[in-house]
Amino acid sequence: MAGPRTIETSAAPAAKRVTKRRAETRQRMLQAAYEVFAEQGFGRTRLEQICERAGYTRGAFYSQFTSMDELFLTMWAERSTQMLADVTAVLDQDPITDLREVRQVVDHFLAAIPLDDKWFRISLEFTAHALRNPDLRKIMVAREAAISSALLPVVETLLSRIGRTITDHEALGQALIAVQDGTMTQCLMEPANPVNIERRADLFLRVVLSFSIERQQV
Repeated sequence: MAGPRTIETSAAPAAKRVTKRRAETRQRMLQAAYEVFAEQGFGRTRLEQICERAGYTRGAFYSQFTSMDELFLTMWAERSTQMLADVTAVLDQDPITDLREVRQVVDHFLAAIPLDDKWFRISLEFTAHALRNPDLRKIMVAREAAISSALLPVVETLLSRIGRTITDHEALGQALIAVQDGTMTQCLMEPANPVNIERRADLFLRVVLSFSIERQQV
């Protein structure tokens, strides 16, 4: 099975030769930014805070990224690629061969998507920022479409194993992202409430059932 596709960054500067030292600097910058964004918020974070947390100068930052926007988009691309790898890996899990119901498909799929409080806060704040910037908005739309396109083959494979087929790939992809964002908010607002986790799975189930049918009905 092919590995997960990489979500590319957009509007990036010309590629530079990547040395081990450059790669380490880049990862330390990304990790520092992740922590500062989570603590301060994307809009309130200053470049100096990221550099101080990473232990580098402004010059080191600009040797890696052209702006804070590009840094975030790079962070998003890396996290999206990891999430796609985790979701794709569910296809290789032993219990997956015994799937009999759509709910089992949903449970296996959701198990690979963590409820990451820090990342969700960061991405929500950047989304609000992008809504005020037409160019960034286009990039965000393209990124979500790419993520949806990469996730759908996994869902399609899982559904195929229980004899179902997707009727509208684009609509299902958009619906899954919408349900993911909405239910993530509810779950993180009340992390100790198990009802929200159960309802999250129920909503995903309803969406999958709405955009798939038993194969013999095609």
